[in-house]
Amino acid sequence: MTSGSVAGLPEAFYRDLGDGRYESTPATAGPWSPKTQHAGPPSALLGRALERHRARPGMRIARVTLEVPYPVPVGELQVDVRTLRGGARTELLEGEITAEGRPVMLARAWRVTASPADTPTLRPEPGPPPLPAEQPFHGLRGAHLDGYVSAMEWRFAEGGFDTPGPGAAWARQRLPLVAGESDTALTRALTVADSNWAVAFELDHVRRLVINTDITLALHRDPVGEWLCLSAATAASPDGSGLAAGRLDDVHGDCGRILQTLLVAER
Repeated sequence: MTSGSVAGLPEAFYRDLGDGRYESTPATAGPWSPKTQHAGPPSALLGRALERHRARPGMRIARVTLEVPYPVPVGELQVDVRTLRGGARTELLEGEITAEGRPVMLARAWRVTASPADTPTLRPEPGPPPLPAEQPFHGLRGAHLDGYVSAMEWRFAEGGFDTPGPGAAWARQRLPLVAGESDTALTRALTVADSNWAVAFELDHVRRLVINTDITLALHRDPVGEWLCLSAATAASPDGSGLAAGRLDDVHGDCGRILQTLLVAER
């Protein structure tokens, strides 16, 4: 599913131009405009760079927090990563995506030594809802559907994009992150993580401006396989903000958590 080309879609979300530069394809475009990206693909692009930066055997990315100060344009991007704190067992990494010289996405990640094989499994969650049979896509009325939304395959087990309330959706990529490359567990998880709050649409995003300012993905184990499940719900308060919290599962069960701050404002 994530190798080769898919009819009607580009070969990948990005093409590697070398020296940290990437060409964004139309598949990165988000639901609100064909000119700006859904945050999933650039999150994964930063995750790819964080993983590769001075990688050491036996260490893994356990948590990534991404800040989105500006919309990421569908265009050429520059990706840079550096080490903020290096150590024998933990490393704090920092990444940045710039477009035309302006930072449009920032990341900080903890890379830690993998836990021993005899570490107990604590507080296992109930398994995810079963993966439904193939479904015709529906929802997101009035949205731009020819980019990221179509580049992913969606199967809702609970709710739907236009159904208010908590939801649960299985998703997988129809194309790879970078042309000619295989995806990793981290990049697949980051590609879907930003959709967490959309799976749990509980605030009126048509009448009001509702948009996330950040994404935090924390993984207690690396997800396995192409299909990932988001089970998400939203909290909100008057004179406050929104908070979308979700659980990430693969076909074997619980992998980690996703947290997003939501700006809620009058249009």
